[in-house]
Amino acid sequence: VSADGADWIAAVVAERCPSAVRCADPFHVVAWATDALDEVRRDAWNTARGAVNKRRAGRASGHAKDLKGARYALWKNPENLTDKQQAKLAWVAKIDPRLYRGYLLKEGLRLVFQLPYEQAVEALERWVSWARRCRIDAFVKLQKKIVKHREAILAAIEHGLSNGRIESVNTKIR
Repeated sequence: VSADGADWIAAVVAERCPSAVRCADPFHVVAWATDALDEVRRDAWNTARGAVNKRRAGRASGHAKDLKGARYALWKNPENLTDKQQAKLAWVAKIDPRLYRGYLLKEGLRLVFQLPYEQAVEALERWVSWARRCRIDAFVKLQKKIVKHREAILAAIEHGLSNGRIESVNTKIR
């Protein structure tokens, strides 16, 4: 059974289908990482805005505005980035290494779902270790959630299950 990580879904599946294997939908797992990354981006943006307000003499620096504008470049998969978005990521890497590290963590987790099972197991363990010691609160918190759902994440990889098509249909219906 493929689903997001909601506890109520796990409880219903356990009650109604006790022998079913619960799989964490890859889209939702990567969305957790995207949410963590956006939290880091917002923190960086707020910090930059605060710095602008402290030194402001009537003129705002573009740093805060550029960080806010980096959102879509940070969210997108690398293979889908435009040249402008690639340049924006290069700027983020130079200006805010912590935010760029968050981007790399998000992409590292996304990569886990593209690997064969044995490699994915190792990659997930390396990702959890990296996130645990990254000193970015949003990702330290996320790694705890990943550890909690580790079995369901690996089951999704092993069985190749995803809600991608269903989510796509739901989006079109809305």
